[in-house]
Order: sequence, then C-alpha cells, then structure tokens
Amino acid sequence: MAKQLKQWQGWILFGGSMAVVFILGLLVSSLMERRAEVASVFNNKRTVFEDEIIAQNEKFKADYPREYETWAMTEDTTFKSKYNSSQEVDVLEQRPEMVVLWAGYAFSRHYNTPRGHKHALEDMRKILRTGNPGIMVKTADGSDSIAVDMQPATCWTCKGPDVPRMMRELGNGKDQFDPANFYAKKWSELGAEEVNTIGCSDCHDARTMDLRPARPALYEAFARRGLDVKNATHQEMRSLVCAQCHVEYYFIKPNDEKNPGKANYLVFPHDKGLTCEAAEEYYDEIGFYDYIHPLSGTKILKAQHPGWEMSQHGIHAQRGVSCADCHMPYKQEGGVKFSDHQIQSPLAKIDRTCQTCHRQDAEVLRQNVYDRQEKCNEVRNRAEQELARAHFEAKFIIDKGATEAEMAPIQALLRKSQWRWDYAIASHGATFHAPQEVTRLLSHSVDYAQQARLLIARVAAKHGHTEAIPVPDYSTKAKAQAAIGLNMQKLNENKQRFLQEIEPKWIEEAKKNGKLIEI
Repeated sequence: MAKQLKQWQGWILFGGSMAVVFILGLLVSSLMERRAEVASVFNNKRTVFEDEIIAQNEKFKADYPREYETWAMTEDTTFKSKYNSSQEVDVLEQRPEMVVLWAGYAFSRHYNTPRGHKHALEDMRKILRTGNPGIMVKTADGSDSIAVDMQPATCWTCKGPDVPRMMRELGNGKDQFDPANFYAKKWSELGAEEVNTIGCSDCHDARTMDLRPARPALYEAFARRGLDVKNATHQEMRSLVCAQCHVEYYFIKPNDEKNPGKANYLVFPHDKGLTCEAAEEYYDEIGFYDYIHPLSGTKILKAQHPGWEMSQHGIHAQRGVSCADCHMPYKQEGGVKFSDHQIQSPLAKIDRTCQTCHRQDAEVLRQNVYDRQEKCNEVRNRAEQELARAHFEAKFIIDKGATEAEMAPIQALLRKSQWRWDYAIASHGATFHAPQEVTRLLSHSVDYAQQARLLIARVAAKHGHTEAIPVPDYSTKAKAQAAIGLNMQKLNENKQRFLQEIEPKWIEEAKKNGKLIEI
C-alpha cells in the first residue's frame, strides 16, 4: 500500500514539474516577444533628426505614436473636478474681487482657468490681455488699424517649441541661443513664427529624445545659485522640464539702468531661495513692481504661476515624486511602457497616479484632496474680500487728502498682502501640491490686509471721517470692471478686429512658409 502511494506521489510530482516548465516557457516566450516589441520601437525609427529642436510636433508622430496620441488628447476638456477642471472657466465671473485686485493690470480684463497644452497658443491669442486691444493707430494708408505691439515677445516664451527655435535663429542660427534678441522684439513681430503649441521639443532633445528643458531662463536661474541643470538626475528632469514654465518670473524693465541691453529679459527670481518671502526680498532689493494700483497707489507684485516652487514645499516633492509621476503616469501597451502625455489632473486617472503608492479607495483619495482644497479656499475667500475693500478704502482716504507719509505704511501692507495671496492662488494645483504652505500664505495675506484696513480707518478719522467707508458695488464681474473704469465693450470690439484681421494672416503665413503643418 505504501509503495502504491509513493508511485502516485511520483506522478503528481512529475505532473507538477511539467506544469511549472510549461508555464515558465510561456512566460519566457511572452518576455521575448515583449522585448522584441520594445526593440522594434527603437530600431525601426523612420526619422533621425539632426537638429535638437523640431518645432512641428507632427513630425514625431510616426516614431512615437503612443506619446503623440496621448499628447493630442490634451485638447480634450471633458474632465471635471471640484476645482480647476480642464474646461475654460471665467474666473473673474466667479470671483469679481479679483477684478479689483488686478485693477491697472491686464488680468482685470480677462482671466480664465487654463486648458490643456494643445490649447496654449489659441487661448493666448484670444485672451483680452494680448493684442493690446483698445489702442488704435493709423496705418500708412491712413486707415485705422490695431496696435498689437505693446506686449514684448517674451510673452510667447512658454507657449511652444517655436520659442527656442527662434532664440537660436536670432543667434547664429545653429547652436547659439540669443534670448536677449528674442525678448527685445515685440509680441506681434513673431506672430507668424509662434504657431506650434507646447510639444515635443519643449522637453526633449529631438536627436536623442533625452529630457532637457529648452528655455535659457531656467539654466540661468540655476547658475546664479551655483547649480547646473545638466547635472540633474533623470527623475529630477521629469520635474525640471515643467519648471522651465510653471514658475514665477518677471521681465527686466526696458529703462532698467542696471541691465542695459536686456529690455524685457526673462528672469526667475530664485537667487535668495524658492519661498514666497525669498522672491519678495529679491524684488524689494531691486525696487521692482509689476504695476501701480490705480485705487490705492500701491506698487503691486503680480505673481505669475510659481507651481514648481510651491510644489517643493509639499510632501510629494520632498519624497522625490516628480511632476511626471502624477501628471504623466506610465501606461503599458504590450511590451511597451511609456509616459501618458495627456498632461492633466492626477484625479483624472487615480488608478495610475495616486494608487501606485496609496492603497486607499479612489473616492477616499479624491475626497482627501477636496477636503484640503476646500479649507484653502475658505481662507482665500476671506483674503480676497479683505483686499478688495482695502483698495477701495485706500482710494477713499487718498481722495480725502491722505498724505504720502500716511499712505506709505498702508501701501507697504497691501503690497505684502496681495503678493502672498497672488503667489498662493496663481500656482496651479498648489492646494494639492502644498496645502499647508497655501494656507500659511493666505492667512498672512488676511492679516496684512486687516492691518492695512485698521490704518486706513485711523487715517480716515484723522481727516474727519469716522463712519464706515463706502465702497462701490463690485459684486459681479461687470460691476467690478465698471468700478475700476474699464470700457469692456471697446476692449471686446477691438479684440474681435484683431482676431479677424491679424491672427488669420499669421496662420496663413506660417502655413505658406512651412512653419505650421496641417493634418
């Protein structure tokens, strides 16, 4: 009986071994097939570029169909989140206080939530902040035309791979970038050149497809801090290609005596560090301001979009997570693993973003984000309310005869308050990247604004006004724009003339010269 049992055990062992060998054979076969598939991607390239910059994104499609297909999907605006979805939303309509805060600056005319990279050029050309709508000039034949030359070419910098191409063409045309020549030109001078939206050569060397930022400003900012972008690791590069654009910056003023020949030169104010206060110290030291607020007379600092700086204060960046890990999660097709180039909110693909590290349910993770965003927005609402009233109240006491000496400490507080508010809200996704830092900045903004309002009340009393200071109705976008003196009908009419008369000529010329490829 024992002998018979041992025979059955032998057969079971034999059968099990055969099954294991068979399964291993299938695995090896699958692995070899996938390795062959991966090799074919790199060995069968149809195009070998000799130039590091290829502005037409369509030229990469044949060799990188997966990446191109997902990049093209940045045109999709269907994703909806509780905050900052991919649709174009009129922020000024939602938050009319922002019209008041940006009085004296073009953002008070038009400010929308950003859409995907595929829309970058389109959105820039149609926004009321470009084309200088509202100013008319005479052409050589005496007819009316539209002056579109107030903005510098620097405004194009982050809108597509034609920018590094033109910087090089304005150099020696081969390997020498000349950003100074590019920045010195007018926005409209390059309208027929800047026609390919954000794409491949913004982040990759076309010859090798290695990651590399294409904007000199990032390299220059790092160099001033004793660092070299080229020494960054691959994982760091997966954030730095984003940092070249999603960053705080300013233009050197044309009349800056300390920087001759650098009119409208693009600079990242990182010399003293990557905090809001470090940038403020940098700006204070050089006496910089973006505009003077027409109500309060305050020299305002306008934050741009310090997304990269703000992210560095969050737990993800501090743990070595890159921008691409969350905004460009990996995808697997057969034996090919590649980055999803449909750059968008991580909440759109939680299974491939958050859940690669976090094991909680998708809806739990989503609600975690919303909870933090909601708390940040509570403080944001208060900051905007305090600041908007403060600017109007400041104008009231100026009209009542407040002196420069009386206004100086008020304006200093308003500058500090608005800088912290703007730095926090201009950074797209900051309430996810670094919610504690956002809350800290907005809380300080509220504090400075309230201090300013207390001083205003004291000055008002000194000049004989002891009651509540009256302010105009700015409860809607239209009322707020009227309150700060904008003629929106005129601005919109002239913008339409720009879109009908000038923009089509740029596109036509670009197609004629082969700068823009039609699919």
